[in-house]
Amino acid sequence: MKWGYNMLLIIDTETTGTDPGEVIELAYKEPSGPCTTRRYRPEKASSWGALAVHHILPDELIGCPPSTTAKLPDETQYIIGHNVDFDWKVLGSPDVKRICTLAIARALFPELDSHKLGAMYYALKGPTEATRTALRDAHTAEADVMFCEEILSLMLELRAPNMQHCGVQALWEFSEACRIPKTMTFGKHKGLPIKQLPLSYVAWMRGQPDMDEYVMKAIALTFGARR
Repeated sequence: MKWGYNMLLIIDTETTGTDPGEVIELAYKEPSGPCTTRRYRPEKASSWGALAVHHILPDELIGCPPSTTAKLPDETQYIIGHNVDFDWKVLGSPDVKRICTLAIARALFPELDSHKLGAMYYALKGPTEATRTALRDAHTAEADVMFCEEILSLMLELRAPNMQHCGVQALWEFSEACRIPKTMTFGKHKGLPIKQLPLSYVAWMRGQPDMDEYVMKAIALTFGARR
């Protein structure tokens, strides 16, 4: 990958949970560069579900700086992540542009039944012993950063080769376009093409204050600006 960096970082976090969750591990790297990993001490213990994912024990965080100090380098302008909005939010929603490999995966590989990081790694690397070992033995933010970088490179090579050597701004614009769904991603009409939504449901969605911004962009593109 040869994008102009402009402080572009591939990132991942491990947290205490999702409601809202505190950062206990942060990993980031520039493309093709070394990875930086830091751990943090939360105010509350990890949920059992989160612990089953990251396997970071409370005793391992004793003496670490508080989770409130977790942040990206000040000069960061762009971040890449798989479901990058989650990491962005737990880091305090810094003023950076987000490139989402999950959205890119959904747009470039709509035929797959799952677009989770591990599923994409199997799909792109192949169902081999080496792939299984890599995924089974990796439970850290650093490992997920490495997986994210590799699957992004493979996705672009296979389905969007013109994006392999573009500038980072063009990659971000590509990600933004991929994030606008063609089908509903939630609710009673999940899976239905946006253009087939009942007008009454479109009107209801437009009246809600917390709708996903990219779904609403799809609504605006399909049904026109709100009147």
